[in-house]
Amino acid sequence: MISSMTKYSFILLNGEQQDLLERLQEVGLMDITRSTKAIDEKSRDIVSEIDLISGLIAGLKKAEVPEGTEPEFIDGDIVRLAGGMLMRYADDQVDIKNLERELEDVRAWGSYDVEILKKLEQAGVPIHFHVAPSKLFKQYKKELKEDYPIRVIKAGKARTWFVVAGEDDLPFEVSLPRDNVETVQKELNEKKQHYQRVLSRIASAKERIPELELARTRALEKLDIYLAGSSAVPAAEDTIVTLVGYAPAEDEATVCAALDQAGYFYLKEEAHVADNPPIKYRNNWFARQFEVLTDMYGRPSYDEFDPTPILGPFFLLFFAMCMGDAGYGLLLILIGWLLRKNELGPLVMMLGVGTFLVGIVLHTFFGINLYTATWVPEWLKGCMISGTVAGYDAQMVMAVGVGIFHICLALVVKAICFTSRFGFVKSISTWGWTILIVGSVIIGGLALLGVLEMPVVKWLMIALGILSGLGIFLLNDVHRNPLLNIGSGLWDTYNTATGLMGDVLSYLRLYALGLAGGMLGNTFNLLAGMSLGISTPGVNYLVFAFILIVGHVLNLALSCLGAFVHPLRLTFVEYFKNSGYEGSGRMYHPLKQSNK
Repeated sequence: MISSMTKYSFILLNGEQQDLLERLQEVGLMDITRSTKAIDEKSRDIVSEIDLISGLIAGLKKAEVPEGTEPEFIDGDIVRLAGGMLMRYADDQVDIKNLERELEDVRAWGSYDVEILKKLEQAGVPIHFHVAPSKLFKQYKKELKEDYPIRVIKAGKARTWFVVAGEDDLPFEVSLPRDNVETVQKELNEKKQHYQRVLSRIASAKERIPELELARTRALEKLDIYLAGSSAVPAAEDTIVTLVGYAPAEDEATVCAALDQAGYFYLKEEAHVADNPPIKYRNNWFARQFEVLTDMYGRPSYDEFDPTPILGPFFLLFFAMCMGDAGYGLLLILIGWLLRKNELGPLVMMLGVGTFLVGIVLHTFFGINLYTATWVPEWLKGCMISGTVAGYDAQMVMAVGVGIFHICLALVVKAICFTSRFGFVKSISTWGWTILIVGSVIIGGLALLGVLEMPVVKWLMIALGILSGLGIFLLNDVHRNPLLNIGSGLWDTYNTATGLMGDVLSYLRLYALGLAGGMLGNTFNLLAGMSLGISTPGVNYLVFAFILIVGHVLNLALSCLGAFVHPLRLTFVEYFKNSGYEGSGRMYHPLKQSNK
């Protein structure tokens, strides 16, 4: 459901808006219409500050500090200190790696006399030092020895050190080490000591990450209130400004009490669609778990119905049908329980419960067909769907039946919503299609069940066709030429007939994904069972456990991916299209202060 909004219009002396916004921020209920992006130099500076702090938080969390490192207490501005420490942390890592490479080179070249090298160069026989990848050097070693007087100094697994006497144009030439082994080793030790001290400071800075998070929150609040203040409209030669805000109608008493106490002048009225007020959900605990899915498409506009109460149970059903395995449902319940402190934990547990129940109905447990298992009681098998209906697999027929019901529900919702938004006269065509399609499905279903006799069905369908035809072909626009209405009705008939067939067939994916997951799980069971035939004692059980665990974990991951994407597609494409849902509303985002 969507909360009703009250519109508040403020008239203030220019300069008073900052005090008002700070007061509203304390109340935490008022949504001031404002920009969501930086609009000038000051707001860009605040955004840069937020980005800097976010980068510092990410850098400190990513920095690896060995266990047992004693934190070195640091005092002062954590933003400035953390930035400097992270820079030294990165620089020291690079310097240590370079010094270790240089030490390896110094040790590889061994002892040599620089004066003798100079004399050889003066005599026209310069000595060139090269370091090449060992694999490449081995590939061209024979050609090199034929063309150049070379001497291999050291051959390692990754690199090969060699010298060439005389002129050469070979790549990989390096300069002589600038120092001896002792000097480089001393510098490396000093750098490692400095790096250890930096690690101690990083460990201390990690303990102050909450301070950085609080600083980022304050900067976000500062940006929020600045952008809200920038939305004020000047009037009367800039002597006064006006602001517009929205708050839920159920919080009207709280908001008015705070404003009256502060002595601000304001006007309040019921928000209307033309005002484009923000959208705040008002759902029960179950529906709230699925609000994030609605937001992925877009929040409803102020005069639309909130689709979440319908989206929730159907997404749960579709997810469970795509998973189709009771064993995987138990694993999802376990994963949700482990994530119980995370906001996704309850949703995962809920999806797990649905998957377990639907998996029992579809008689699959970790790839095992429960319907053919001898150890499953008969009363439980009575709850399972098996066999065929009119020559088709019963589970496939169920998937199509669920799809037909889902689309019929969407059409009914569309008709009611359009009548509420635009009036009955402008929704006659919508009602015509709803009556025709939903009525035909109901009559056809009753006929298949034997409730209605064929003569009755015939006259009901004729009456249904006449009634709906009037709305579709003649009254779809009462202010338009009837001939144009007929042409428009024919075009709608073509689009509806072709679209509905594709929409219904799309629900076959619920059956196909569940079947594929069950077959893949059963395949892993068969492979694991075959491994028990290995003659080596102990190894057969290890291979059995490995195939079973890795196989079902992989199948669970693939099934979860498909079970999330495809139900979402059925909701966003099939249901939202047939229900006329637009999702063009904006999120309710009140000015508020952090509780920290």
